[in-house]
Amino acid sequence: MQVYRGLDIGTAKATAEMQSEVPHHLIDLVDPQHDLSVAQFQGAGRQVLAELQQRMVQPVICGGSGLHFRSLVDPLEFPPNDPATRAEIDALSDTEARERLLVIDPDVAAHTDLANPRRVARALEVYALTGRSPSQRAAGPAAAAVRGYEPLIDFVAIGLDPGPELADRIAHRFDRMLERGLEDELRRVQPGLGRLAAQAVGYKELIPVVNGEVDLATGRDAAIRATRALAKRQRTFFRRDPRIHWVAWDPDPAVRLRAAIEYLDGKGVWTS
Repeated sequence: MQVYRGLDIGTAKATAEMQSEVPHHLIDLVDPQHDLSVAQFQGAGRQVLAELQQRMVQPVICGGSGLHFRSLVDPLEFPPNDPATRAEIDALSDTEARERLLVIDPDVAAHTDLANPRRVARALEVYALTGRSPSQRAAGPAAAAVRGYEPLIDFVAIGLDPGPELADRIAHRFDRMLERGLEDELRRVQPGLGRLAAQAVGYKELIPVVNGEVDLATGRDAAIRATRALAKRQRTFFRRDPRIHWVAWDPDPAVRLRAAIEYLDGKGVWTS
């Protein structure tokens, strides 16, 4: 969500001072009314990585979205979209769409959640545009490499265990965002929020507050619950990746930093 201009406080975007000390990329790419797809993020990110490689600069990929991370380092492929095709498919009932997909691909249940209408519709859209069924796409070499965690580019990954007090830290962090003016920031950007930006955790839960539908305390509690749920999903996603080395939690950040540097040094990564 840091790709969207104006969504600063609620995404914990690096400040101008931080960005002056360390060059940041893929921040403030588009205005929030424009939906930036993972495929577009992948294209922009890989271009940056290629440029840094040419300059022999060691990049650090840092963030919370596992899908966006894997889109940069793994051979993830994103099929095309077509609004007209999708509109035709969305006109079908859920049952009709499911039956049509099963005719196209009798083994689709092994690759697509048939109970999820959005997944079914997307599978039909991709088939209409590419002629490839979910089973055919799953059998491709790129999909096999993704399942096997075989990267497209070499990297060394470190995960920082969040520790036992994560829930309290999330609440405290969100309260600091409110103190810094998150509600006012949302009021400024809300008229221009697109579909994806409006789903940003923290903003989504405060929109009813800005609209006068609920009080701030209700919105705050909803945002904290949503953030905790997001953190749990992120942790589950990253824990499945066998390439990530996890640094145990310690309340002293210096201890965590030393552990990370020792691991990077052991892998031959320059850490000065």
